[in-house]
Amino acid sequence: MATEGKCMLAILAICLLSACVTEGMSLGRMGTELRCQCIKTESRIIHPKHIQTVEMIKSGAHCSNVEVIATLKSGQAVCLDPSAKWVERIIKRILESSSKGQ
Repeated sequence: MATEGKCMLAILAICLLSACVTEGMSLGRMGTELRCQCIKTESRIIHPKHIQTVEMIKSGAHCSNVEVIATLKSGQAVCLDPSAKWVERIIKRILESSSKGQ
């Protein structure tokens, strides 16, 4: 009897722990979608040969800042300062190319 009670308690504890971890993971993902992605930005020039892709996220309810995220060929994501002149040129090119595609 005592062993059955311990097994039942262990199974219940595992189920509760699993539910807590699963809920925490979904809340964590929701949190990243509803806030700014860039905490710190880089204004130093990054040579274009090191940049694989550039993503621009417009300001909105999730974040009041325009965010520019470059993925380097090394796989590292770097938040760029949208007010830096060289980043402004990149943004201008992105906007021009997207308006040509419409």
